[in-house]
Amino acid sequence: MAKKGRIKSLLTPREEEVMQMLWDNGPSFVRELVERYPDPRPHVNTVSTVIRNLEEKGFVGHEAVGGSYRYHALKAKDEFRDRSLLHLVKGYFNNSYLGAVSTLVEEEKISLDELKELVDMIERKHQREE
Repeated sequence: MAKKGRIKSLLTPREEEVMQMLWDNGPSFVRELVERYPDPRPHVNTVSTVIRNLEEKGFVGHEAVGGSYRYHALKAKDEFRDRSLLHLVKGYFNNSYLGAVSTLVEEEKISLDELKELVDMIERKHQREE
């Protein structure tokens, strides 16, 4: 069982899909989650297993409603995003955010205008801190 308040590990792609559904739509029953998938939809048991794994990792909680459970996200999307970005930069860019941005530039995934916007954001932040 995951310690409360700590993220045990990163999410699998299927777990991330379910979390995205919970973040976007709020608390949901497993059958509601299944209905949100495009065809061919996964089996209810598959989604139920994913939800149980997410509970074990500390991402999801539930409340009993009738004879069923309604699941809800325990971790905010921002918290997951920040932790995922940190893990990505640490694991693939030797803990260098400059390396990550440089890769985006080299692969033409970020434009000059976007880079200028980033510089403006940094300058505005530093001005507020002074």
